[in-house]
Amino acid sequence: MPHSDADNPETPDSCGFLSQFGKSEESTEWHSPAPVGYQRGKTKFVVVIGTVMSGLGKGIFASSLAKLIKDKGLSVDPLKMEGYLNIDSGTLNPYRHGEVFVLADGCETDMDLGTYERILSQDLTRKNFITAGQVYTDVLERERRGGYLGRDVQMIPHVTGIVKMRLRELAMSGNSGKQADIVFVEVGGTAGDYENGFYIEALRELAFEEGPESTCFVALTYILEPSILGEQKSKAAQLGIKRLMEAGIQPHIVACRAKNPVTDKVMEKIAMFSNVPLKRIFSMHDRESVYAIPEEMRAAGLDREILTILNLHGRTNPAKEDVARAAWLEFSRKIFAPRKHRIELALTGKYAALRDAYASIEKALEHCAIALNCEIRTRWIDTSELLDDAQTAAALEGVQAVIVPGGFGQRGVEGKIRCVKWARTNKVPFLGICLGFQMAVIEFGRNVLGLAGANSTEFEPNCAHPMIAELPDQKKLEGIMGGTMRLGGQDVALDAGSLASFLYGNKLDMRERFRHRFEVEPKYVARLQEAGMRFSGRHPKFPIMQLLELPQSMHPYFTGGQFHPELTSRPLGPNPMFMGLVAAGIASREPEFALTETGRRWVRPNARAVTTA
Repeated sequence: MPHSDADNPETPDSCGFLSQFGKSEESTEWHSPAPVGYQRGKTKFVVVIGTVMSGLGKGIFASSLAKLIKDKGLSVDPLKMEGYLNIDSGTLNPYRHGEVFVLADGCETDMDLGTYERILSQDLTRKNFITAGQVYTDVLERERRGGYLGRDVQMIPHVTGIVKMRLRELAMSGNSGKQADIVFVEVGGTAGDYENGFYIEALRELAFEEGPESTCFVALTYILEPSILGEQKSKAAQLGIKRLMEAGIQPHIVACRAKNPVTDKVMEKIAMFSNVPLKRIFSMHDRESVYAIPEEMRAAGLDREILTILNLHGRTNPAKEDVARAAWLEFSRKIFAPRKHRIELALTGKYAALRDAYASIEKALEHCAIALNCEIRTRWIDTSELLDDAQTAAALEGVQAVIVPGGFGQRGVEGKIRCVKWARTNKVPFLGICLGFQMAVIEFGRNVLGLAGANSTEFEPNCAHPMIAELPDQKKLEGIMGGTMRLGGQDVALDAGSLASFLYGNKLDMRERFRHRFEVEPKYVARLQEAGMRFSGRHPKFPIMQLLELPQSMHPYFTGGQFHPELTSRPLGPNPMFMGLVAAGIASREPEFALTETGRRWVRPNARAVTTA
């Protein structure tokens, strides 16, 4: 039975932890930290660990399974464990690790957190993300403060103790506002990696300490299918699962990644060599859409198996599940339905060779395509290769929409400015994101205001017209003097009657996520506005421009945000900025699908619910 407070009186130790048996650190080898008020056994844990190789979709599997459980009325919180020594993902090159996903509280995380937010339709915080760098920093800082009572600090129990503490803290103070029913844990990498070994050991200890029916371990493995053999081979999967079992983890469920449906013969072998019942072996083969996976998991009974393993059937709400499932099935049906409209869209970035660098933008466009019944063909363009206007025009010819996304560094910047100019002068719907917003300001300054040498001080510190500059005084006003960037959710005040206000449901304020350190230089704002550019979204208190647009007399749809609207797009609630862009692209091909500020025919996202106006 799980430990109870009555069976297990606990007293605070000098680390602010609670020792499992109320003994001091000197008198026991037990180190089972938990926050005050934590009830052992109340929160259950589902742990997903990969074998054979990484990159198999542990995040997609875990988030899809978590969605099924959340739909049943249970509260869930995910935790991604990364083995690298970075404190967060903020300094990682996109070519190394894909995009950096920014949470509402400003934490820069792995792109898998974006998967969890989208599938669960749930905003996460820094408590949902942990790296080895965070763990070791915590341990060493505690040691320097004398937090271990003179003990020699070791991987076990102290490093693993920090991991267990973080898991229990998330369970106590997660997004639901109460102790979560289930925490879904994804361990980065694969079993056997040196860098994640202490995570796996901590999870083994956690399962032991929380008691029976507390933890469900899922092994996600890979089934090889060499073309030269013409059949699936399970040996690598067997050895990978064996590696996990050698670490003391007996999986309860095995998910088999494969190109094609896993054969009964292979699943029988996996069941035999892993001690996992055949009904708990799941074929996670390639699907046409990841959004189909939750329903296929439900059809396979994985959600019921999880509830049985964790003894949670009594906490479910069938009525809530019916409503949630109906909404998701309606969304899923639209994915595979024939599309009425079609546009070609140019994504013009410096990381075009790696699509993971713009994963959230791809997903935001996917959400809009489904909502607007439109096929979007994305043309990937590397702006570092656009050396003149003629080359840019040739690369963009025939597209109905242009996105200039964010980024850091000078490479490809001039190509981005040329893309902005082409979209503006050819009146092709345009969306600038973060750096793309700044490039729109610079392009307007150069080619409309005639300011030769207009640039950003990020790229040319001594330029003639620093239209984009780092403004430390404004950062002091915002109280973020210690950081180098504005990060996370920020309020944006919208002008009444503006396109921006219209896109956000005629609101006068909204909130989006930021990741930047340079701003529009205030001394140029008046000149830009006199020439026609409208800053329709600003900081509520300070002279920080956060959203721009051109009036319809100058352009059918030209807008940009200093923020990253792609980070808040959800399958059932597409982001308004992207909805406007795609709708304008459709309207450029189909005049009857008109985009006007009064709205002759317009599909408007209002409070993240797609409605027809």
